[in-house]
Amino acid sequence: MAATGSEEQGGRAYYVTTPIYYVNDAPHLGHAYTTVAGDVLTRWHRQRGEKVWYLTGTDEHGQKIMRTAEANGVTPQEWADKLVDEAWRPLWEHLDIKNDDFIRTTEKRHTDRVQEFVQDLFDKDEIYKGGYEGPYCVGCEEYKLPGELLDGEGEFAGLKLCAIHKTPVEILKEENYFFKLSEYGPKLLAHYEANPGFIQPESARNEVVNFVRQGLQDLSISRSTFDWGVPVPWDEKHVIYVWIDALLNYATAVGYNENPQKFEETFPADVHLVGKDILRFHAIIWPAMLMAQGLPLPGKVAANGWLMVGGEKMSKSNLTGIKPQDLTSHFGVDAYRWYFLRAIAFGQDGSFSWEDFSARYTSELANDYGNLASRVAAMVGKYFGGTLPEGTSGGAAEQAVRDGLAKAVTEADRKIGEELDFQGGILAIFDFVKQVNGYITEQEPWKVAKDTSPEGQAALATILYTASEALRGVAVLLNPVMPETSQKLWDSLGADAALGALADQRVADAGTWGRLPAGTTVTKGAVLFPRLEEKQA
Repeated sequence: MAATGSEEQGGRAYYVTTPIYYVNDAPHLGHAYTTVAGDVLTRWHRQRGEKVWYLTGTDEHGQKIMRTAEANGVTPQEWADKLVDEAWRPLWEHLDIKNDDFIRTTEKRHTDRVQEFVQDLFDKDEIYKGGYEGPYCVGCEEYKLPGELLDGEGEFAGLKLCAIHKTPVEILKEENYFFKLSEYGPKLLAHYEANPGFIQPESARNEVVNFVRQGLQDLSISRSTFDWGVPVPWDEKHVIYVWIDALLNYATAVGYNENPQKFEETFPADVHLVGKDILRFHAIIWPAMLMAQGLPLPGKVAANGWLMVGGEKMSKSNLTGIKPQDLTSHFGVDAYRWYFLRAIAFGQDGSFSWEDFSARYTSELANDYGNLASRVAAMVGKYFGGTLPEGTSGGAAEQAVRDGLAKAVTEADRKIGEELDFQGGILAIFDFVKQVNGYITEQEPWKVAKDTSPEGQAALATILYTASEALRGVAVLLNPVMPETSQKLWDSLGADAALGALADQRVADAGTWGRLPAGTTVTKGAVLFPRLEEKQA
């Protein structure tokens, strides 16, 4: 997971973050969904030729982690180290995630800067001492308002439950330090009004706006009943509230108070990708903290929906957590990366099923895309000895394919690169794949090949050049989504020798017709998407 080299370019970076994930347990499909989305987005911008910085990491403080570590008979730091080394980092490597940095909130580069940030707010009279009593969810690491709680039933009858975790809240009473969050409601509403794209999707924006309009309470920013956290610098009987600590990773990881040039070139984030259950922290508390410190606000906070299995949000607590490796071992990593962004509209809740994944894999990947690549390479091999012929006799059918590629590039670039509509961008590319399949079916090159006249051979050459050049464009467009199979296709087309590395190809050039030169060696490599064995979930 080394840096990509994109940071060597000048100018400001396109900066994307995932949440830093809580290390109380191993990652599941929900964590991987957000991280793959960020990887596709940043790979796309790299292929635009932009300087990019992609950050992910782990949140390692707080009561929940302390209790989990105690239950496993180890220290919180030992627990965090084990989970990061054995579960989190290996999964991102397995899923071909190309993050530029991995921040851990137990690192000194982070904890020192967190103390400095909070000290600054205290010195500016943005923080004061007080007491608090109220319902607290350890799972959320958050005090809850009465209206946010559910009435317990069955074994929890008579208790109040967290609406997210469905577990009883605890009534906590302790002395805390408070951030004057209540003063920032009008400023936040003004920012939302002036920047309607700041929170996405619109449903998430409406929820946050309505919440802020009801009036904000001051935020407890310390805890004094346990010690696993960053000490409050002026009062070490307290540790800094885990969310204040965690949110600051987006600043500390890019040089806040440590590397001014890096910070200037990177901060604030262009896109914070978050789960909708942590939207308020990112869309209310985080911008208020930045306002209080006089720092610029992020470009947008984009909340993805929940992955559902059997109608339940996927998490370890309700036993619907599925390991990504359970799926990649059967479908492959590239198909995994493709499926969730293809099947679920980003920002909406989506249901996962083994049957749906199998059906889409067979129909769209194996039949439409993989079969197209195999057929074209096989015919260039059969009819032209594996040397890409020159297309010289094109007409309306070929022009339609050229136009289709240009349209796919424009739509995919807008949807993926700007709108974070991964599903829409992928569909635009696969609509073009279907178009090329239709072109081959209509042109029937296997029949044209029987015409050995110069005109017949020119027509055959044009059909196969058109199909091969179309696949060149598809390889570039799908590289951010499915890098391994895109590389296989690139190699099959002989494009590396003719055009250079796939990662260096620009999205804007993908639709420029005729880039793949005649004379390249086309080989029929391994099948991109092998047929699935009959396998029960």
